[in-house]
Order: sequence, then C-alpha cells, then structure tokens
Amino acid sequence: MTMELRHLHYFVAVAECEHVTRAAERLHVSQPPVSRAIRELEAMLGLALFTRTKQRLKLTPAGRWLLDDARAALAGAQEFTQRARALALGEAGQLQIGYVDGAMHSGVLGQHLRKFRAERPEVSVELRALRSGEQIDALRSGAIDVGMLYTPNLEDAGIATRKLLSDKLVLVMSLDDPLAMRRRIAPGDLDGRPWVALPRSFNPQWRERLLRWCAEAGFQPDVRYETAQLATVLGLVEAGVGLAFVQASAARVAHPGLCFRPLPWWHHTVDIWLAWRTPNPSPLLARFLAVNGLKA
Repeated sequence: MTMELRHLHYFVAVAECEHVTRAAERLHVSQPPVSRAIRELEAMLGLALFTRTKQRLKLTPAGRWLLDDARAALAGAQEFTQRARALALGEAGQLQIGYVDGAMHSGVLGQHLRKFRAERPEVSVELRALRSGEQIDALRSGAIDVGMLYTPNLEDAGIATRKLLSDKLVLVMSLDDPLAMRRRIAPGDLDGRPWVALPRSFNPQWRERLLRWCAEAGFQPDVRYETAQLATVLGLVEAGVGLAFVQASAARVAHPGLCFRPLPWWHHTVDIWLAWRTPNPSPLLARFLAVNGLKA
C-alpha cells in the first residue's frame, strides 16, 4: 500500500479533533473511511499514532512527533498545487527572450516587456542577447521561448513571425565632418568616403545588401572599420574615422558629438521581427503574445 495525501489529511484532522466522528464531519466524509485511513497509515508506518479511549483519541508520543511533519507535507502539497495552477494559467514561471541590439535600442523590447510585466509581475524574464540566426536555432531547440530579431530567413514552417518595427536607416557622422554643415547631402558626397559597417563574417547577407543599396544609390563606401556593436559604431564615427548608416532609433539617446541625418533619397530600413516556435504549448508564451496583441 502507498501512502496518499488523504492519509495525512485524515491524520491531522483526527489529531486536532481528537475524535473520529468530528474529524469526519470537518472533512465532509463518513466516519468509516477516516477510521480505515488511520489504520492504514499506522500499518504503513509500523507504529501507533493514537491511544484510544471510549470518548476520544489522544496522540501517542510518536503521533505528536509526526504531526508537524504531516502539516508541513500538506502545506507543501498545497503550495505545489498552487504553483502548478499558476504555471498552467501563465501566471508564474520563467520566460526566455532572445533579442538583437536593434530591439533594445529601438525601444520595442522595452515596450513589450512593460506590457507583459504590468499583467504578469510574478513571472521571471531572462533576456539573452543573440544573433538572429542563433535565435532561430534557440527557438527550435527550446532554449528560448520568443525572439526579437532582424528579418528572418526561415527554411521551414516551424517558426511563426510577425514584423514589429521598420526602423529607417539614417546617416551618422561626426559633428566635425564637413558634411554635417550641409543642408543637402547627395550620393556623390559619400562616394569613396571611409565607412564603419557590420563585419561581413557576422552577417554576409547584410553586407551584400548594404553594398548593393549603395551602388544603386550611386556611391561606393570604403569600409575600413568593422564592428557588430552599435555603441562601438557610434564611438568610431564620433572619433571621425568614418561614416555609417544606423537605425534612426539610435538617436533616441543623446550623442553630443554626432549628427544623425535622414537622406531623402535613402529609403532602406532595419526591420525587427518577433519569432516563436509553433505549435507551442507554453501558457507563458501565449500570455506574452496575447498581451501584445498576438496569438500563439
């Protein structure tokens, strides 16, 4: 025979009532199951829990010793049940979110987190800075629940996506650069100028796309510095070593030594997408998506 929670429930009730009938009334059951449960529990433990008289049951020393443990076990079981229900309802647990720098700097990550935290403050959120391709792999393996990444190139239907933001690319230069004083900047003004760009090894497709856009606009950048970090890009540009295209949202933070210039003839954007594995049974993910107006 295996001990069940009902054995402990009945044991605690009888110990507190010191009477089987009153314990049964408290438990809303008939008397025989309570008496049987106490006998079964004593048989499983191999010791007497009560001394019996005609009028009442008294705990034995062993029964008194085990009473607090029984209460603690029942409290633990109740807490377990409550936590499990909270997990099932998406009210507790941990949500793993992957993100690229652009999602952070554009504010789209913070916007989604604020909405989610307002409704689910008890949920733990772990943020993981990952490249777009790494996020897709992490989604497929279950290492993250949802990702905010640059335009994904998916090979199967196992990942659902939704575009969150199209962030226009703007020219950034040092305030000391002569172009910063011009009212109009033409493509020819950028031809052959030193440039800071994303490393080709980091994202070959993006480098090729950038060079193609530049050629179509009528200029050829001289990429001399490569870095994958936006803060480093801005630092190099501020130092005057070259020009760069960055997301317009990068200007949300004050940069006294930089000039951000949208170009009327340059219409390209960096797009931020939300991605998640589908089908996905996670109640937390479903809640995160629902809070932000999406469906799992």
